[in-house]
Amino acid sequence: MRVYTRTGDKGKTSLYDSKRVFKDSARVESYGTIDELNSTLGLAKNFIDDKKMYDLIHNIQRKLFDVAAELATEDKAKLKFQITKEDVKFLENKIDEYLDLIKTPDHFVIPGSGKAAGYMHVSRTICRRAERRIITLAREIDVNEHLLKYINRLSDLIYSLSRYLENEYEEVKFNR
Repeated sequence: MRVYTRTGDKGKTSLYDSKRVFKDSARVESYGTIDELNSTLGLAKNFIDDKKMYDLIHNIQRKLFDVAAELATEDKAKLKFQITKEDVKFLENKIDEYLDLIKTPDHFVIPGSGKAAGYMHVSRTICRRAERRIITLAREIDVNEHLLKYINRLSDLIYSLSRYLENEYEEVKFNR
């Protein structure tokens, strides 16, 4: 199989269920941003020495393929997996687990006291952008409510992991 097909040369791509859409559609922007998130998480995990956290991130990456497939499929009957409330609950449990290990955040911090934390913060911002793109898509089509919650909680988990990874951080104080 070749990487190039020439079928996208006029600005269209195929969804998972073979429907053709423009490459800048809200749907493609949504799953494309999930792909970008998955890639940055892949980079970030390689700077993490904690096997448990590494494995957690790797498993989230696997789940992001389900998220992307769901976003890239118009015909829901062709989906093998959909994001569920159990997936959301899993993230909530992990958020609680990692926040219990750090001082409760009550201020902003300068992101990136180390490479692992820095890359996780980049992933966090991409996750939040993915959520915005999915919300744009949700104004056009019906998006699984659990998928929306999942991405929202995922950004919270990535934030929690980022904070946990911060060795020495600088608090941002505002003059009021």
